[in-house]
Amino acid sequence: MSILVLPSVTTNLYNSSNSYTHSKAKTNNDQNICRDTDIISLLQQNRKNLKHVESIHGRAIKKGTEQDPFVVFELVRLYCKLNSIDHATKLFHSTHNPNVYLYTSLIDGFVSFGSYSAAIGLYGQMGHNNVLPDSYVVTSVLKACVFQRALRCGREVHGQVLKSGLGLDRSVALKLIELYGKCDEVEDARKVFDRIPERDVVARTVMMASYFDHGMVEEAIEVFNGLKTQDTVCWTAMIDGLVRNGELNRGLEMFREMQVKGVEPNEVTFVCVLSACSQLGALELGRWIHMYMHKCNVKFNQIVVGALINMYSRCGDIDEAQLLFDDMKVKDVSSYNSMICGLALHGMSIEAIELFREMLKQGISPNSITFVGVLNACSHGGLVELGFEIFQSMETLHGIKPHIEHHGCMVDILGRVGRLEEAYNFIERMGAQHVDDKMLCALLSSCKIHRNSEVGEQVAKRLSECSKMDSGSYIMLSNFYASLGRWNFAAEFREKMEKGGILKEPGCSSIEVNNVIHEFLSGDLKHHERRSIYQKLEELNYLTKLEGYSPATEVTLHDIDDKQKELALAVHSERLAISYGLISTEPHTTLRVVKNLRICDDCHAMIKLIAKITSRKIVVRDRNRFHHFENGHCSCKDYW
Repeated sequence: MSILVLPSVTTNLYNSSNSYTHSKAKTNNDQNICRDTDIISLLQQNRKNLKHVESIHGRAIKKGTEQDPFVVFELVRLYCKLNSIDHATKLFHSTHNPNVYLYTSLIDGFVSFGSYSAAIGLYGQMGHNNVLPDSYVVTSVLKACVFQRALRCGREVHGQVLKSGLGLDRSVALKLIELYGKCDEVEDARKVFDRIPERDVVARTVMMASYFDHGMVEEAIEVFNGLKTQDTVCWTAMIDGLVRNGELNRGLEMFREMQVKGVEPNEVTFVCVLSACSQLGALELGRWIHMYMHKCNVKFNQIVVGALINMYSRCGDIDEAQLLFDDMKVKDVSSYNSMICGLALHGMSIEAIELFREMLKQGISPNSITFVGVLNACSHGGLVELGFEIFQSMETLHGIKPHIEHHGCMVDILGRVGRLEEAYNFIERMGAQHVDDKMLCALLSSCKIHRNSEVGEQVAKRLSECSKMDSGSYIMLSNFYASLGRWNFAAEFREKMEKGGILKEPGCSSIEVNNVIHEFLSGDLKHHERRSIYQKLEELNYLTKLEGYSPATEVTLHDIDDKQKELALAVHSERLAISYGLISTEPHTTLRVVKNLRICDDCHAMIKLIAKITSRKIVVRDRNRFHHFENGHCSCKDYW
């Protein structure tokens, strides 16, 4: 990256032969400048048609006014707006002594076009040509630095503006806060924020975003609370930040507080709130928000409808998601992705693949997210050959290079059907740099399920050598060795996990009752109705055993006796959530439970019987997919 050069502060910012404003070129007192008003008027009338602009440009050349600064400004601006960046660049470089406004127009064009390095380079050229920057061009180049994550260049620009007296300009300061935040320099972002004389709602919103991006939730809340007046954008940024950081209930509470204070939500607000409902599995709340959106006269554009489809499908109501999708007049790739991923999540593999084929027939080009959804559908349906066919078509037919998540889907497809050697060879061909711990964990889980210790040991060795492992990786390794009865190895990985300060993700299940989310951990005793919950659980244990249920103690991978294992299984979080749902809802009401981990074999077998005994439909969303339990059967057909 080139070093930026700042011209002397004594350089005349307003070159007397080229002066005009950003919004609308205007002449100064220099009578030598003669603006070609006819050409400018024509350009303003034909601003949406590139061919017309080119024709008018040709007319200016014939008239000899192609160097008129006002004409050049309008032409560069329109060429950039019409995505003809090459025309704008050629015109700029053919202009004699371009001034700061012309530089700003082209830098803005480069940023809009995604040519961030070119924008930064052009700003550096300004310095070499002794054109003093103003706050507009500085804001534009800082925008390029933000997108490029160009911290060093951003710091240079910051130093230059301080020398030129632009350091406290509000627009420059806001971009500096954003830049430092995006480049992990939160302390520097805060220093700039503290130096802004008037820390209004916009400044605080930008600072909040920087804190949220780094998981600093309490600091963001402190900035938010410092506002005297809070507008819709600020509230929305607050809700979005909380949801992105996993503070889902706090995000919903903030939405309720926003309503109490009479602040009108917009489309973006609702998309953020629907995301929280999706993750929590809060179907009833999501339905209420859907109705409330009609009351607020929200425009149901593709983004909003996509968020609704995602919410309904992730909350277990795939039929409502399908109705919304079918009613959409215009569907884009994002709409199809939401529906394909929703169908895959519910194990509706054939429907997801048919929708993918319909999408292709409609001439809509898939993207990488589309293929994650359709490959997951193949995985949940055990469609190995079709999965390989679709995977290979990514690059050959659609020009999309498979990412690590697509490779992970293929490993999962092979692992689920027990083709473990093929899965391991697939990983071997990828090379170590393309394999992550999640992919290895999935294959190791398949090895454990299919009781293949030979391939499992090879995978476990590779997984243990990964430089980055989360709690799930350590637990998977420990559980694999425990399943082989090698308790020393199992204990060793748990000990490594403890020494590394890595906390195990506890099993947690939630159920929505009367628009309130109730959360349960395994063996939870905190709920105010715990006595009734455990009484119901005891009753269920008795009734299911009469139906032939026998605790699968082998899935409890600890070196303890069978009685202790049986007790450990009996208090899994999803069983507590279901028990609470049974005592707190009307008979025949569908129960919907969200679990953060994969449901174990024993709970899966028991819930099938609970659904049969109670004549209830029980929908459980675990880490991988939905299970619809009804009349003693599960929609996954015991394949998950």
